Parts: sequence; structure tokens; C-alpha cells
Amino acid sequence: MKLSHAFMALGLGTMLVASPAVAQERISIGTGGTGGLFYVIGAGMADVLNKHMENTTARAEVTGASIENIRRVAADQMQIGFSSSSTLYEAKNGEGAFDGDAQPVAAVAYLYPAVLQIATTADTGISSIEELEGKRVNLGPPGSNSAVIAQRLLEAYGVFDPSRVQFLSYTEGTAALMNGTIDATVVLAGAPTAALIDLDAQRDMVLLSLDEEKVKGIFEEYPFYQAYEISAGTYPDQTEPVTVINDPATLFAKEGADEELVYNVTKAIFDNLGELGEVHPQAKAISVEDAPNTPIDLHPGAKRYFDEQ
Repeated sequence: MKLSHAFMALGLGTMLVASPAVAQERISIGTGGTGGLFYVIGAGMADVLNKHMENTTARAEVTGASIENIRRVAADQMQIGFSSSSTLYEAKNGEGAFDGDAQPVAAVAYLYPAVLQIATTADTGISSIEELEGKRVNLGPPGSNSAVIAQRLLEAYGVFDPSRVQFLSYTEGTAALMNGTIDATVVLAGAPTAALIDLDAQRDMVLLSLDEEKVKGIFEEYPFYQAYEISAGTYPDQTEPVTVINDPATLFAKEGADEELVYNVTKAIFDNLGELGEVHPQAKAISVEDAPNTPIDLHPGAKRYFDEQ
């Protein structure tokens, strides 16, 4: 009896050892460079997923941002990614950088506004976009989303002059504005943003507001853009609200990604926005109410979560 019991115990032990552990779900989040907001908030999301999704290991991947994220998510190299709304729309529809090469992507959530802020200083005498005619304007880094949007905006006003524009980084642009080598500079980011906080601290900054009637054609031609109001007082010298173009940050997944996985990711993030909001002030702008306002259709898993809310 004792011998048979020993064999039974040995057999049970062997079965326990041989039983596979619960599989870990690995979630890679495509973000951007380590100094950018995509990475900061993406890293915060990874922490939230690791804490609130059982048997899950999530990590934020450093990438070249929107275009790379879309291609890698579509190729199953990452599960979710960050993108500007305009780039995600063009990827889905085979336009822009994805001309003739539509990508199988679906939205998970609108995250936070990324707004085109056109700044000048009081000593230039410029108070409207119309007055940028013949002026020297920095559009942002070459090939950047800010440069694309700024050119479209200036063209809508009839004041775009290729011989008078420059393509400098945001920091270089504000420095050039302060030393008088340009008359206005552009920043595409959440408001307030560091480059303009610094400018406002050293000069009497003026933000230029757009006339929605004059740019109506932009919103018709590029439906992924939105009008957005920067509240008065966002910057110390800003005494009135300013209307700008918003190209929001959007979270996305592959179109055919597992519905349950996307649902669980969405639920973990949006059930714990208080924790996510601690990683950066802009993360506090993420809300369940705004989340479904995406430039392309929501993934069924994300849609199920928001419908429940």
C-alpha cells in the first residue's frame, strides 16, 4: 500500500510539473522617441496594463512614431500604437505616406489634443493670420506634421510664401523669434507646451486665432482635423481664447486584432484614468466621453467597451 501510494504521489507530482503555466499575454505599445509625449504616456499605459490585466506583460516601444507604428501594428509586430489622427486616417484610406497601400488598422480611442499653435510677439505688430503675408514664418521641423498642417492653413489664408518660410525645430523656432530673425513660429503639441511657456516667460507672446469660416475648406478636405479652442489663461499672456487646428493623438490596433484583447486593454486604460493622469498633465485630458471621437472606425473590442459606458 505504501509503495502504491508513493507511485501515485510521484505520478501526481509529475503531472503538476508537466502542466503548462498560464500563458502570459505580451502587449507591445508603439510610441515615439523617449523625449516625446507618445512615449511618456505610452509608458504610463504599459504600467496600467501590467497592474490591471492579469497574466499580461506590456511595454512601451521606442519608435519613429505614427508611420512606423502603423506599419508595425499592421504587420503584427506590435499590438497597439499611437498615431496622429491625420496619419491614421491616411493609412486606413491609402493616402499620403500610404498612397495606394491602405493599412488594416482600427481606432481604439481618441487620446488628447495636439494643436497647431502659431505664436508671435507683441513687438512684431502681428495680430492675425492674414498679417503673416510677406512675413518670415517657421513651420516646424522639415517633413513634420506641423509643417504640413501649417502650410495648408497659410494656403487657405492666401499667405503661404515658400521663399519666406523656414523649417526649424520648435526650440530653434522660438529662439529665432526672440532674436528677431523670424516673425512667427509654429508648434504642434498639447497646450500649454514647453517651448511656448518659455517664450511667454521671456516675451509678450501673441497666439494667432483662426477664423473657422476662412478654413472651412480645410475641415471639409481633411476630415481628420478639428477646430479646438485654447482657453484664455492657458499661457500667462493669453487673455482671450484662441481657436486652432487640432490633429489629435489616437490609440489604434490592427483591424483584425482579437476583440477580447482590445476590449480588455481599453477597459484597463479607461477604468484607471486617474492613475494614467499622473504620468503627465496632458494625460489628464484623456476621457471616456471624448474617446470614441476617432478619425476611423473603432475596433469592435473598443466599441463594445464605450457602448457599455
